[in-house]
Amino acid sequence: MADRDPGKGSTVSARPIRLGPRAIAALGLIGAIGVVAFGWPLLADADSGLAHSADAPWLFAVLLPLLVAVVVATIADSGMDAKAVAMLGVLAAVGAALRPLGAGTAGLEPMFFLMVLSGRVLGPGFGFVLGSVTMFASALLTGGVGPWMPFQMLAMGWFTMGAGLLPGSDRLRGRAELLMLGAYGAVAAFAYGTIMNLQGWTYIGGMSSGVSFHPGDPVHENLVRFLAYCAATSFGWDLGRALLTVVLTLTIGPTVLKALRRATRRANFEAQVTFEGPGGSRAGEPPHRPKVPY
Repeated sequence: MADRDPGKGSTVSARPIRLGPRAIAALGLIGAIGVVAFGWPLLADADSGLAHSADAPWLFAVLLPLLVAVVVATIADSGMDAKAVAMLGVLAAVGAALRPLGAGTAGLEPMFFLMVLSGRVLGPGFGFVLGSVTMFASALLTGGVGPWMPFQMLAMGWFTMGAGLLPGSDRLRGRAELLMLGAYGAVAAFAYGTIMNLQGWTYIGGMSSGVSFHPGDPVHENLVRFLAYCAATSFGWDLGRALLTVVLTLTIGPTVLKALRRATRRANFEAQVTFEGPGGSRAGEPPHRPKVPY
């Protein structure tokens, strides 16, 4: 989708940041580490220590340099300037400021809608970094630092990255795009809550045997208990998060998307500019002249 740059006679195409091979490799490594970090307790026996407080510092220590690697690789592959990194910091600060507005109130967390729209505009690579950094900054802001923080960073990174992977990033606009983003936000809000439930469910004691984790039991039996646990403990919270994300996306989403796309063009997020010369021809081409019969 091309936009006219007023007063400059140019046509600017606002597209998300593409993923180069180095950024893909870094994101793939992060994804593999994240799957292991969330899922290893399901394969542990009854004598294993299941508290994530032991592996959280290691996960955090591995995650931070990999986030930097994604940023560096994305900049190297796409040729962006420092304005792009500055915008990433601004969006992370805004998202961190939004999180306390709804925390603790029926899952009403307005930061999730901003992550959906930002991931759509920034693309999957920078989207993942934005989600992770935003969660880190909000934890520092609200005092929510604990063994759950690196897992929240991973889950939010995946949440934002998913929005950047949605189809039609360079041509789908208007109501169709908003409906797609709203549907993604609803599904991903439940997915985020489910993933984070997995982080704490394996070591929370005092629950009924029907929903508690049984170390050493077959994986499929524990997964059935896990689904029952999610339905009993967090469905209402995730529903509130999903509904607010959809409402904000459909109501103020057009304005926020327009502002984000304008900002990314100014930050040289792979903006393609073509200058038109006299007669509607592109720069470097002769003007169009009517054919004269002889």
